[in-house]
Amino acid sequence: MTSAWTWRYDAYDPARERLVEALCTLGNGRFATRGSTPECAADSIHYPGTYLAGCYDRRTSRVAGKQVENEDLVNLPNWTLLRYRCLPDGLPPGEWLTPDSAQLRHCDVELDLGRGVLTRHLLFQDAAGHGLRVSHLRIVHMGDPGLAAQLTTFHAYGWSGAVEVVSVLDGAVANTGVERYRNLEGSHLTGHRSGFESDRTAFLSCRTRDPGHLIALAVRTDTSPGRPGRALPTPTGTMQTYRLPLGRGRTARVMKTMALRTSMDRPPGDPLATAVRTAAHAPDLPGLLATHRAAWQRLWAEGELSVPGEAGRILRLHLFHLLQTLSPHTTELDVGVPARGLHGEAYRGHVFWDELFVLPYLDLHFPEVARALLMYRHRRLPAARAAACRTGHRGAAYPWQSGSSGDEETQELHLNPRSGRWLPDHSRLQRHVGSAVAYNVWKYAQATGDRGFLYAEGAEILLEVARYWAGSAVLDKELGRYRIRGVVGPDEYHDAYPGATAPGIDDNAYTNVTAAWVLARGLDLLDELPAARLAEMRERLVLDDGELDRWADVSRRLHVPFHQGVVSQFDGYGELAELDWEGYRARYGNIRRLDRILEAEGDTVNRYQASKQADTLMLGYLFRPEELAGLFARLGYRLDDETWRATVDYHLRRTSHGSTLSSLVHGWVLAREKGADAWRYCEEALVADVADVQGGTTGEGIHLGAMAGTIDLVERGITGLEAGPEGLRVAPVALRELPRFAFTLCCGGHRGVRLRMLPGRLGVRVPASPRGPLAVILPEGRRRTVAPGEERWFRLRRPVL
Repeated sequence: MTSAWTWRYDAYDPARERLVEALCTLGNGRFATRGSTPECAADSIHYPGTYLAGCYDRRTSRVAGKQVENEDLVNLPNWTLLRYRCLPDGLPPGEWLTPDSAQLRHCDVELDLGRGVLTRHLLFQDAAGHGLRVSHLRIVHMGDPGLAAQLTTFHAYGWSGAVEVVSVLDGAVANTGVERYRNLEGSHLTGHRSGFESDRTAFLSCRTRDPGHLIALAVRTDTSPGRPGRALPTPTGTMQTYRLPLGRGRTARVMKTMALRTSMDRPPGDPLATAVRTAAHAPDLPGLLATHRAAWQRLWAEGELSVPGEAGRILRLHLFHLLQTLSPHTTELDVGVPARGLHGEAYRGHVFWDELFVLPYLDLHFPEVARALLMYRHRRLPAARAAACRTGHRGAAYPWQSGSSGDEETQELHLNPRSGRWLPDHSRLQRHVGSAVAYNVWKYAQATGDRGFLYAEGAEILLEVARYWAGSAVLDKELGRYRIRGVVGPDEYHDAYPGATAPGIDDNAYTNVTAAWVLARGLDLLDELPAARLAEMRERLVLDDGELDRWADVSRRLHVPFHQGVVSQFDGYGELAELDWEGYRARYGNIRRLDRILEAEGDTVNRYQASKQADTLMLGYLFRPEELAGLFARLGYRLDDETWRATVDYHLRRTSHGSTLSSLVHGWVLAREKGADAWRYCEEALVADVADVQGGTTGEGIHLGAMAGTIDLVERGITGLEAGPEGLRVAPVALRELPRFAFTLCCGGHRGVRLRMLPGRLGVRVPASPRGPLAVILPEGRRRTVAPGEERWFRLRRPVL
């Protein structure tokens, strides 16, 4: 592989170590291990962590005088820990070596994206010139989702003797990876039981406290030269100590092969016995690497994205982390899309609306994974129905933050690190998450043609979300329109009106327009359902003609506020004060988290026309310009190109970009509008995590929605691509900075369709198969077909930005 397939850090920097750990995480869709150095347990610099998809635990903490319950993705026992020191002949033992030792002369970390291999090289040297070179190689197996391995190699320079190595399986871990959560209860593992099955294989079992998942790890430690070790169980783990000879011509190796099994696995069994058996009989490293690399090769073949230059290298890193979080193994699990991947503890591992930015890619490349993620939402439909009922409505109200049960997991209080104050958290009022779930259902079915899902589980989701919106809308007789009150939009900054005693704002444009879209699609779906299924759905959901008439009425008369000739973010937004943007930038520099700055000053962002991220402009992300104009027309509003461009300009100038999704959405919208600053925002979205633009947040877990969104920006945003029943529709608006790229996708029953974009040209290759030709709809409605086994090139008439 070339350097385009590697991610590398050439020096050790304690200040960026958390960032390196997150961006060098290895995973397989079932579990992931942060790219931490094996020498160190958790401290102020290092934070090893292993996370199992869907493994949550609930604890109660006392915060600001209140008992607060939180559910967290659990940090599992650390299987990577390996301590070592030099034992030179005739001299006292050396110190235990770590990257923080004064003897460190060099350290580099390299992540091989093509093969899913992390290597770390360290060189230590004492004052006498005696050196020790240490190399670590780590994989989390993509072929067998229960295995991981780590090989450590030692070379001595200028001395002889031995290296003392302690292989540790450490269960004394807690969730302490996010500083602002550290006053919360983070101890999730209990009932530790450890020991040794043989002189090579150690085991540790424990369980989460609530609901009590059983976790079992077994680690087989092999050494070269093979030497018996001293085994010691501890109350929360195991230690195996070895003395391995070193000197001229001698190399020592320590191989840790880890097996992870839990009571959540299917089929059920004895996790501990299975883990021990799996670790004991796992192949050696060459065998593991061969099958691991083959699994990655298959993934890259299906998920190919080839973009030249540095942008392509970053996009490949983003895709690597997406596939590590949500792989084909995910189809066997009951899990959603964790907003921060399986890479850290920020957001407590919860599922938000980020699937809105993730599923479009999966729909086109790994549709089985997309379907599995939608099934996570369907299994939690009863919880969403119960949540709607608690608000006095029928239908389904999906939670802003979801975990194991589908209940609302949004915290009641959040900490402002700048002021040190705990504040009420009203983000659970982001009801628009239900529209995102319904949107994903519809778009998945359109892209894949999976009518079986749409007519069954998908219909139940979409229709129940539509029912909730119809019930939430209240008719304002004076206005002659329906209104949705007391919500929070995607912006998140505005959770109340200035001076209001109750949280929430009214008629958020994004919420109302997407609610109208869901209602319209619900009616379309009912018209499309086969007669037998329609009768079943109407009976099961108790849908009568009167309720459906209300759906139609609400879908055409929801209120969308305007001011100064632009779409308002919400009713009354235009009456808020203007912020002195330049003044705040001059005083604070980085004002992405403007809400925290103002609260620390004793002010509130609720008083100002200032948004954290794209809110109204999210409509331009979800809908093509002609679709959006049609939606507004259905609601009785005119949204011409001039009004929309003015709306984009207005809100863009009042956004602080306090979310990594903000630049992504704005870059997408500006590209569609042929805006001059499109690439600036696209580039900012590309580097959001690798440059840690949020100031330390990437080390707490990558931003999966933003990473997946940048891939989708290339594949769908720039090409204007839309897969549907009629074929593959393209309407390219190419960026000069990305003049050429290629990717594969699934469409029309064909897997491995390859698109190539060149300046002014588009190539489409359909692999040989017994299926019929693929229809390609070009700009201006030009319809062409590409036969299986054929590649065709088309001229593009759209200008390049």
